[in-house]
Amino acid sequence: MSWLTNYVKPKLQKVLNPKETPDNLWHKCKSCGQMIFQKEFVANQYVCAHCDHHDRVPPTDRFDNLFDNGSYDLIDLPSVTQDPLKFRDTQRYSERLKNARKKTGDEDAIKVAVGKIGGEDVVVAVQNFFFMGGSMGMAVGEGIIAGARHALKIGAPYVMMTASGGARMQEGILSLMQMPRTTVAIQMLRDAGLPYIVVLTDPTTGGVSASYAMLGDIQIAEPGCMIGFAGKRVIEQTIREKLPERFQTAEYLQEHGMVDAVVHRHELGEKLGTMIRLLMGGRHKQKAAE
Repeated sequence: MSWLTNYVKPKLQKVLNPKETPDNLWHKCKSCGQMIFQKEFVANQYVCAHCDHHDRVPPTDRFDNLFDNGSYDLIDLPSVTQDPLKFRDTQRYSERLKNARKKTGDEDAIKVAVGKIGGEDVVVAVQNFFFMGGSMGMAVGEGIIAGARHALKIGAPYVMMTASGGARMQEGILSLMQMPRTTVAIQMLRDAGLPYIVVLTDPTTGGVSASYAMLGDIQIAEPGCMIGFAGKRVIEQTIREKLPERFQTAEYLQEHGMVDAVVHRHELGEKLGTMIRLLMGGRHKQKAAE
């Protein structure tokens, strides 16, 4: 009996009930609808090989693809008060934070790292849209300021990669206060003569686009990404006019002087390295000589 239950039965179950296909084996492109192997999609830096659509990227993958040899060190970010307003809508804010942390493995919607791009020391901050839509709360504000302070400390450029739906409503006025706070931090970089470069990714909207996302010495955007303050539908209802088809896209903003360059993700590291070398003007060589 044991031979039948321990050997024959498992073999029959394996043949008659094969394992189901894992949910994350395939990725469906949001633009063209093409099915792509997830591994190939990630290896191609989350860019569709068929239509070149640039999808959203988690911070860790950003760092791996951006820094030289994928080598970098994460900067410890200050902790902030959790749920300061004891906010609740359909769910407690504390529960939303808990769920977002479990889903992403991150403490909040920003990560900051230091490493080399094109051989140059640089501090890079990346917003995580997968964490509550990359919304800007106190933790994000503190993270951006911590990155600016570290850039000042080591005398390096600061690169900000934005991806956000705007301010985090669950923190009310405390989230809106991050707009002037981050603006002051960026001004400190300017006073020190250090470059502040912004890379706008999909989407960059709301209070983020109204503050640190639009203050770069150089404004770069990824192809096709959405950039704006209010939504297109809201604007059309307000002004009672039909907006252009490509309105609020990276290419539209470049044509109208709001973005300096639209750079493909595969070329971003090389372009940033060149820009940083030009902006720093060989200062690292002077430091080495000193």
